[in-house]
Amino acid sequence: MTHEGHEIKDIDFAVITVSDTRNENTDISGKNAIEMVEKAGHRVVLYEIVKDDIMAVRSVFSRALEKADVIFFTGGTGIASRDMTVEGIKSLLLREIPGFGELFRYRSFEEIGARAILSSACAGLVRKGENDEMVVVFCVPGSPGAVKTAMGIVLPAIGHIMWEARR
Repeated sequence: MTHEGHEIKDIDFAVITVSDTRNENTDISGKNAIEMVEKAGHRVVLYEIVKDDIMAVRSVFSRALEKADVIFFTGGTGIASRDMTVEGIKSLLLREIPGFGELFRYRSFEEIGARAILSSACAGLVRKGENDEMVVVFCVPGSPGAVKTAMGIVLPAIGHIMWEARR
């Protein structure tokens, strides 16, 4: 079975870095994500750095939901007490995409070994405003390597993911 033609092009991304220490000068992961999204032919319509705090994460999520088709969070997905991205977002998802987290951890295991189990990387769908369009949300670790790994999964599939989510 082929999926040719079953994809959406020209996708608007929000890239959000969750960190208590990074700023625009030191956010290599966020910059790398933006570069990869644009190189793949999509647009970044929102880029922000927010503190690792549930309310800050949910606040930027609401702003991103207004503008983007895909919300890509980097940072705050570990097991440390300050890692709040997944806790701030997961309860807002209408539906999870468990295969993303599974594949991300598998590929991470190939790259960094057993430390990959510390990641709670996840993805899911949420409804966008009055038109009921679905938005895809990804939450991944904040390291440049993790962003590269995640984008290696997301970008080749995002057009089809969006097509499936919106049909």
